[in-house]
Amino acid sequence: MTNATPGVRPTTPHFSSGPCAKRPGWSLQGLTDAVLGRSHRSKIGKAKLKRAIDLTREILEVPADYRVGIVPASDTGAVEMAMWSLLGVRPVTMLSWESFGEGWVTDVAKQLKLKDVTITKAGYGEIPDLSKVDFTNDVVFTWNGTTSGVRVPNGDWIKADREGLTFCDATSAAFAQKLDWPKLDVTTFSWQKVLGGEAAHGILILSPRAAERLKTYTPPWPMPKIFRITNGGKIIEGIFEGETINTPSMLCVEDYLDALQWAKSLGGLKALVARSDANAKAIADWAAHTPWIDFLAKDPAIRSNTSVCLKVVDPEIQKLPAEAQAAFVKNLGAILEKEGVAYDIDAYRDAPPGLRIWCGATVETRDVEALTQWLDWAFARAKESLAKAA
Repeated sequence: MTNATPGVRPTTPHFSSGPCAKRPGWSLQGLTDAVLGRSHRSKIGKAKLKRAIDLTREILEVPADYRVGIVPASDTGAVEMAMWSLLGVRPVTMLSWESFGEGWVTDVAKQLKLKDVTITKAGYGEIPDLSKVDFTNDVVFTWNGTTSGVRVPNGDWIKADREGLTFCDATSAAFAQKLDWPKLDVTTFSWQKVLGGEAAHGILILSPRAAERLKTYTPPWPMPKIFRITNGGKIIEGIFEGETINTPSMLCVEDYLDALQWAKSLGGLKALVARSDANAKAIADWAAHTPWIDFLAKDPAIRSNTSVCLKVVDPEIQKLPAEAQAAFVKNLGAILEKEGVAYDIDAYRDAPPGLRIWCGATVETRDVEALTQWLDWAFARAKESLAKAA
């Protein structure tokens, strides 16, 4: 730890975990080809939407027999659409270890009110025992816990010969972690995460097994129009060809296309994963020799390479009451924001007090390395403020 003001500042101080940093070199000039003032159902509008679907499939290496669709209301809309349309045939296992997973538990248990539900939880920084999951059930889980910094290590724990469907909220994993497609039946994410797109749109990816469920199962509850993927027992294939359920923002579509084309120019998924891994490693290298900070996730095998969650472990701070610890961390973040070197890095509101630093592919490693110096500097300033107030 040092008291000297760092000599290098992050070029881009955007470390928010959503919406996330725009791609390097992004500008409004990249959106000049947007289809504005035209119907999204026009020939050119549908072509843009279909291009977004095709590039998503290409970069994420989604199997050819999986359906990829654009849906309303971000990742939340995609998850809800899937659960309302597909759950209810089998018992359901809900895996939860952070805020968004907890939200899906609430929706299944209290909104859909399914009767045969197994809820398996773990605390922040931990993960449930995945070896005990019963795959005769449908299983709902987050691949990467955006608010806890915990991810599943891989897809090996998911049975290839499972009877139920897997529902994977992959919103802070897609484009930064390699998803095991044969193990995933329903996969969702939002544009504003790893590629830094604009908000309000989600992606829904369905395996052939999920598609078969849609064709053979009609939920017993009323289905809002915005969730309807079938009509008369048939899948509405237009959703997976660029014919969206409601009106999308074509400006957001153009921004997503810009990010996808940037990702393709780098070399696709492999390059994106490497960038995220390098960013997370910069944090890990710093944390390894910094006594006041540690990862929320103790086990390196389950640490996220995108939403990196940290906790202050300095003994003096640990002695403070919980409210005072939270205030200290909030002050640390405010010092960094005032200096213009890091925005929006406080832990999620439901998570333990700490820092959450986005390390996805649109962030430059040199900016993460510069940030770590400022974190030490801000920690020293925050402790000085605490001493003066004592």
